[in-house]
Amino acid sequence: MKKKHTFLFLMLLLAPACLTAADFWKIDSCGNSITWTIRSGQAHDDHIEMSGRQVSVVLRYGVDESGRFHLNKSMVWPMLRTVPNNTHASLMRRFEWDPIALLTVNGQPTREHTHSITLNGTMEVNSTLHECWGGKLKLQRVYLPSPTKPALVETYTLTNTSDRNMKVEIPAMDETIATEPTGGVDGSYLIRLTTRHARPVMLKPGERISFEASLAAYKKGQPQPAIQAAEECAERKALVAQWMGNLRLDTPDPVVNEMFAFSKIRAMESIYATKSGPMHGPGGESYYAAVWCNDQAEYINPFFPFVGYEYGNASALHSYKLFASFMNNDYRPIPSSIIAEGYDIWNGAGDRGDAAMCAYGASRYVLAKGDREEAQELWPFIEWCLEYCHRKLNPQGVVSSDTDELENRFPSGDANLCTSSLYYDALLSASSLARELGHSAAASRYTKQAATLRKSIDAFFAAQVEGFDTYRYYDGNDVLRSWICIPLCMGIYERAEGTIQALFSPRLWTENGLLSQAGTTIFWDRSTLYALRGVFMAGETEKAHRYLQSYSHTRLLGNHVPYAVEAWPEGGQRHLSAESALYARIFTEGVFGIRPTGLRSFTFSPRLPKPWNHMSLHDIKAFAHSFTIDVARKDESHLSVCVTTGGREVLKKTIKEGATVKCTLAQ
Repeated sequence: MKKKHTFLFLMLLLAPACLTAADFWKIDSCGNSITWTIRSGQAHDDHIEMSGRQVSVVLRYGVDESGRFHLNKSMVWPMLRTVPNNTHASLMRRFEWDPIALLTVNGQPTREHTHSITLNGTMEVNSTLHECWGGKLKLQRVYLPSPTKPALVETYTLTNTSDRNMKVEIPAMDETIATEPTGGVDGSYLIRLTTRHARPVMLKPGERISFEASLAAYKKGQPQPAIQAAEECAERKALVAQWMGNLRLDTPDPVVNEMFAFSKIRAMESIYATKSGPMHGPGGESYYAAVWCNDQAEYINPFFPFVGYEYGNASALHSYKLFASFMNNDYRPIPSSIIAEGYDIWNGAGDRGDAAMCAYGASRYVLAKGDREEAQELWPFIEWCLEYCHRKLNPQGVVSSDTDELENRFPSGDANLCTSSLYYDALLSASSLARELGHSAAASRYTKQAATLRKSIDAFFAAQVEGFDTYRYYDGNDVLRSWICIPLCMGIYERAEGTIQALFSPRLWTENGLLSQAGTTIFWDRSTLYALRGVFMAGETEKAHRYLQSYSHTRLLGNHVPYAVEAWPEGGQRHLSAESALYARIFTEGVFGIRPTGLRSFTFSPRLPKPWNHMSLHDIKAFAHSFTIDVARKDESHLSVCVTTGGREVLKKTIKEGATVKCTLAQ
């Protein structure tokens, strides 16, 4: 059995470069942008989600074999709540409304041929409109969500590329749809479809004209400000530039650089201005104006401080305070999700290990944020979550729970590997935080509890599964599961070798990353992203790098781009937001190995792949500083590392490859 797995494993190591899907996209020379240049007769369809503070839209777009562009706009207004006001109760409508379809040139409709589509925080489509007598118009469409208004904003620019005048008639439109009053929490909502600057015009050769369109929705009586496309576009681009400018990854691999840059767009944009405060939402036409203990508390909140996006940090603090409002003296479980703009809950899967998720995420968040006041504010909640987990220890010393974050999609027994691993890491982070806040007794207690739990995790979960020396996910589990990667991400390496072999074996690894369970066809990107992080952390740099390359290439340049996805077949590979944060954390915590140890201190264990001679993370915004980590190869076994802030070197030294460096920034 072992020999067979070893042979297949070695064969698979040679395969990742061949596993990528056919490329549709290329990275643009300007950077932070990808373009699909459409070949003659090429047909392809895809979808992408884009969000602002009051709106989200899934653009289902494509080009048919004749070169004609088509677009379906799936609109979501998270704060226009519908009845019943549950997890999925955002006003949603799909439209195929296209102002170009009503445009005439010299009194006739046109035939379109699409040349390229570009994604860079907006969607830009470049086409040629052919009129029946041979004249041509260049058409550029630009689509983007308003950063602050409840609207999809569209700009259309037409340029006369023929040698004669062209009479272009652009119909002005202003249509309002009133929704059924009984279907809305606030009664009937108004959906407004408008065009601006649309008029008949005679375009001379070389002349151009632009007009705008918007698709917005409001409560009755709510102000409906005019949507100025140029202002909205400038504001959106400024936001994207801010996200791109902070926490910049620089490696010799342009694909991972760009995938990292794009991941920040999706991670940062999906925050909604609810009536209770800013709430990050997964999206996917299902999950808005609500927070979860996994997606928000565990996955994305610890990442926000590194980007320095204050609205993201505010949403993280708000989510933890929402969950903290459910602390109780009887240690009943906190809800898995707080929904409906913060005024209701969902708890349909029971205790999923939610307290462990919150303790893990909140302790890492406040350490990385570096704000003592926030740390003191969240400390009681962190303590409560840790005590809750302590009280849930079973006789074997691991944490019991009803299920895990997959909510009974797969069995998880009475105690699962994920929950106990999260609790272990939370104890370590809380110990560091306790020392910062002057709680020395708590720091000592948590350190001891972590050491005991680590032994219990190995004793209870370690097992031979399908011939690999790894972990069973729960008592009675005899099939490989993707979440065996979790201990690696928490610094538990006792079973690293066998676990890594199992993860990259044909039983789990596919061209789309890890299967959730061996023998199925179901995959969730979140476990793949955790696994890649953990394998880097465990020091198997070259293996992790090869599979990271394959995954990044598929997601950025393949047939469904440009972000990490949720799952297949469930959700049709939706671009849920927190998965993009998990991709970025492969680098912050895996490749660079950053671990917060205080409000101004951290350790890092850089893992520089052999094909790279350098790597840098520029303008990291954590620990109340802006700093850069540079890593360069000095020789076969040594790295040169340098940390700079404010133009001065905080740390510069040569380390043995695999070593951990301690760094303290100024108070």
